[in-house]
Amino acid sequence: MTELTPHKILQKFFGYDTFREHQQEIIDQLLTGLDAFVLMPTGSGKSLCYQIPSMIRGGVGVVISPLIALMHDQVMGLRENGVQADYLNSSLPPDEAGRVEARVRAAETDILYMAPERLLTGRGQRLLSDIDIALFAIDEAHCVSQWGHDFRPEYLKIAEVTRCYPGVPRIALTATADEVTRKEIVDKLELVSARSFISSFDRPNICYRVLLKDNGKRQLLQFIREDHPGETGIVYCRSRKRVEEIAAGLNREGINAVAYHAGLPSAERMAGQQRFAREEALVVVATIAFGLGIDRPDVRFVAHFDVPMSMEAYYQETGRAGRDGEAAEAWMLYSLGDVIAARQMLMRSEGNDTFKFVQQRKLDALLGYCETTACRRQVLLRYFGEEREESCGNCGTCKDGGSSAWDGTVAAQKALSAVFRTGQRFGAQYLINVLLGKEDERMRRFGHHRIKTFGVGQELSAKQWRSVLRQLIALGFLTVEMDRRAGFVLTEKSRPVLRGETVVYLREDPAPKRRPHKRQTVEIADIPAAGLWEQLRALRRDIALSLEVPAYVIFHDKTLKEMAFERPVTREALLRITGVGEKKADRYGDQFLETIQQWECQAD
Repeated sequence: MTELTPHKILQKFFGYDTFREHQQEIIDQLLTGLDAFVLMPTGSGKSLCYQIPSMIRGGVGVVISPLIALMHDQVMGLRENGVQADYLNSSLPPDEAGRVEARVRAAETDILYMAPERLLTGRGQRLLSDIDIALFAIDEAHCVSQWGHDFRPEYLKIAEVTRCYPGVPRIALTATADEVTRKEIVDKLELVSARSFISSFDRPNICYRVLLKDNGKRQLLQFIREDHPGETGIVYCRSRKRVEEIAAGLNREGINAVAYHAGLPSAERMAGQQRFAREEALVVVATIAFGLGIDRPDVRFVAHFDVPMSMEAYYQETGRAGRDGEAAEAWMLYSLGDVIAARQMLMRSEGNDTFKFVQQRKLDALLGYCETTACRRQVLLRYFGEEREESCGNCGTCKDGGSSAWDGTVAAQKALSAVFRTGQRFGAQYLINVLLGKEDERMRRFGHHRIKTFGVGQELSAKQWRSVLRQLIALGFLTVEMDRRAGFVLTEKSRPVLRGETVVYLREDPAPKRRPHKRQTVEIADIPAAGLWEQLRALRRDIALSLEVPAYVIFHDKTLKEMAFERPVTREALLRITGVGEKKADRYGDQFLETIQQWECQAD
């Protein structure tokens, strides 16, 4: 393998002509025996950065990954491309694990994926000591951060293993890390001297939208039916119960959906994951238990029925859409109830005060993103330290028109005063009734119909007051105490507002807009080729079913579209199609060429 250059491997095995941003530099860094830290967005080709050096350097490239599903998909894809690859994790029965270890010791494997738990066992370390190691790749490196959303304690011990091999280059890779997390990765993985490669966080093909939740289930159904009919997507929910309810509801409405959460039997979870990998149009409704290791390129939307807990979680989860570079959508619903639930979940979380303070800052940033009147892509990128001067033109704010801000200081003072004068123990609806002067038996029992704040807010509607309270919580002027049954409580930030020392600007909630039905288009230059595109997809589906692999492992949609446009009739022409390497041309080329030739004859 040593006679092959990185570029030749890229063409021969992976079917690409050019490297993407930073890939060539990272590969060269590892080939010279030096360490690297890589921060690149999902779908930007991080895996090639360690796969190609593993194939060139002597020995085995050891890839440490916490994601069993991703290991399986990547090894399957590498083998389809003609690369010798294996994995070791808890999904393998002992006899199969033994066969993998034998292949590794016999130098019949170029790339070995290992779970961190397997790496740290005595058996795993004995295997490493018996072989030549080309490099260590630590994937999903943000798992080392105790402040992060995917913390894995095993990651803190990886450096104990890698330091035993001082001459072996190491590369840490992640798609999601703010400044604090980047520093943790470098420090805890002992990569202080590593060269950093940081790409733009921007995923220009993803359209980001945030909508106020009105009737959430109806809104979700309309979104899928009108904007993404017959397409694959993921819907994230906070609770297992809601996951099952929404999946069942979508199925009743004729949408092919499956529920996935950690409480399901393992066989049912595995079946759901296999359906997601192999069915061409499926909506997975899931908690965050689903997602780690998703390698499917044609996910056209990620919908958040409930808000996540941080910008990192949001960015990583939305990044599972559009990995193929084609148009995709990140769609999120947001409400006062979501804000309250998120605050309560944070207070219930384990960890000391420092941990909760950091998580509070992360949640504040996410809620600020939800409430912004600016271009959402600008806000998202700024959180990760990247400035974008111009509005993106591909987010809800840019496409649908932004919201205006208004001076809400007086409204904020009235709302905060109502919270204080009612004893800081009531929820939104009760407080709104106080502000609107709606007297009832409960209010008379507490005597709140006689307080100064009673009826002072009649200039706003109940819906507007709900918006004010939501934003006061999001902005940190109010919080929710755990032992008060969602009763609102003032924070230190609220005192200057009540004293008239702070001006509070609030967002004017936009009126719901009915967007025009999304016109379904065939992304091929000449319309007659649409028939060929469907025939190529059908052939790919049949091959995938016969081999029991996901269709995208055979060829991505993008590759089939290019075939339909270029219509190659020779092997040489087929090899010029993006994503067609020599191994796949040998295995499947004749079938696809025959289909193209038959279509040409019929078209004539």
